[in-house]
Amino acid sequence: QNAHYVYFENSSSNPYLIRRIEELNKTANGNVEAKVVCLFRRRDISGNLNTLADSNAREFEEESKQPVLAEQQKHQLKHRELFLSRQFESLPATHIRGKCNVTLLNETDVLAGYLEKEDCFFYSLVFDPVQKTLLADQGEIRVGSKYQAEIPDKLAEGESDNRIQEKLETKVWDPNNQLKDPQIDQFLVVARAVGTFARALDCSSSIRQPSLHMSAAAASRDITLFHAMDTLQKNSYDLAKAMSTLVPQGGPVLCRDEMEEWSASEAMLFEEALEKYGKDFNDIRQDFLPWKSLASVVQFYYMWKTTDRYIQQKRLKAAEADSKLKQVYIPTYTKPNPNQIMSVYLRTQTALSHPAAQSPQWYAWGPPNMQCRLCASCWIYWKKYGGLKTPTQNKPRPFSGMSPFTRNEGRAKLLAKNRQTFILQTTKLTRIARRVCEDILQPRRAARRPYASINANAVKAECIIRLPKATKTPLKSKLVPRPSLATIVKDLGKSWSRDHHSSRHLSSCVIVLLNRIVVVVVSAAISAPLKLKASRGPPTPINRNQASQPRVGQSLLGKRGFDSVSIVFS
Repeated sequence: QNAHYVYFENSSSNPYLIRRIEELNKTANGNVEAKVVCLFRRRDISGNLNTLADSNAREFEEESKQPVLAEQQKHQLKHRELFLSRQFESLPATHIRGKCNVTLLNETDVLAGYLEKEDCFFYSLVFDPVQKTLLADQGEIRVGSKYQAEIPDKLAEGESDNRIQEKLETKVWDPNNQLKDPQIDQFLVVARAVGTFARALDCSSSIRQPSLHMSAAAASRDITLFHAMDTLQKNSYDLAKAMSTLVPQGGPVLCRDEMEEWSASEAMLFEEALEKYGKDFNDIRQDFLPWKSLASVVQFYYMWKTTDRYIQQKRLKAAEADSKLKQVYIPTYTKPNPNQIMSVYLRTQTALSHPAAQSPQWYAWGPPNMQCRLCASCWIYWKKYGGLKTPTQNKPRPFSGMSPFTRNEGRAKLLAKNRQTFILQTTKLTRIARRVCEDILQPRRAARRPYASINANAVKAECIIRLPKATKTPLKSKLVPRPSLATIVKDLGKSWSRDHHSSRHLSSCVIVLLNRIVVVVVSAAISAPLKLKASRGPPTPINRNQASQPRVGQSLLGKRGFDSVSIVFS
């Protein structure tokens, strides 16, 4: 049913969502969707906003003089607090799991009473999911001693009221005046005629009401009658003085209300804002009509309700409401929860709420790598209220096979696969600046101080200055003799065999191969010395053009006795 608070389930392991149903709609494929207003729990907002909510709760307890609660009651009371929002969403009606009750908190409420009722929640603040702010709800129920009227004592028989009435109220009409009703009606007709003539003289009114009938209708509105009766009251019901007041020296008095002041486009903006925000006149003025005053918006609303436009919209809304679904039958949800793990009585030490409890049913709770269990009653409490019954300090023990710190070969391979490869590529100007401005850059000194910052802009600026002269002078390059690969492998094999007899562990070795550096990281002990692989004879030709070329991929190294080897090229 519309305007009811219900539980929605969007995940088998997370708590229920609490939503307020605004309307039920039937989709094209026959399913029923509910347009709902979102409400948020404390677990859904940030820590800073939780601190703000705690401060608001303390102020409420001090003002309303709430009884002192135990720590467990305070803990559970936080699970009953919700935060209203202006956010709408559509959810399938089949995800409804039950009804609940949500009320606006007021000073007469006793907070402990919410803990005694099942499925009962309260809210006092409004949460904005976009701006991430908490504000007091504008629909506060003003109940309490400070909002009650002070009733004076009843006057005794024959006792007169000595209070000064002028300070208590303002008289706007005296029914015991000397004028008769026909005279008052005649004066009101004269006031309408003066109003019609004033609109004929006013340029803006002649544009808005181009015909005489429209001007006469506008002059017959309540604002003209109020002005006429107020004129009689101020002139002590003297018709001669009142007539001269209606038409002063400057010309006839023109009285216009908000309905006449507003243009057609402004009226359409107001109707659009009213459809979006309802009777929230502050938001209507701020977002749609900032050039209007708040009093002007409120007055226009009550005058707009007297027009045919309002009656027409009311009929359309009534017809639309009749065509919508009024109620929908939701069958009882009986499917087992995927988090259900066993259906026998047992005792366990990993239940967070009461470690030594017995329960006919247990549910897995928390991250999958933690062995956390909740009994049946605590699971229902978790789903409805989004927390545990008691604040616990027990840290769940990690399962040994699922620990993130487990050192096993399978996890090492998994981490190796998840690593992303990247390359740091410098620009051509940067590479030139390293050689041209070597005296400023001092690469050897910079390599010994890797965390010291280098002013790259200054180096590039100096490089641009030196570059014209540097092009005339060729760069000096040091020729380093490069041994062949077979010589390097042979020397490394000898050194490895010597180290193998003294120490069976090798940390790292560097192979200088042409212009590349191959870093071989060995993570386990070497089981056998490195041996050269025997030649397999002449390569098999692939085609005529490749008959004289050696096959690519033949390795000079034999099978390594390492557990894991990682090769990085730079």
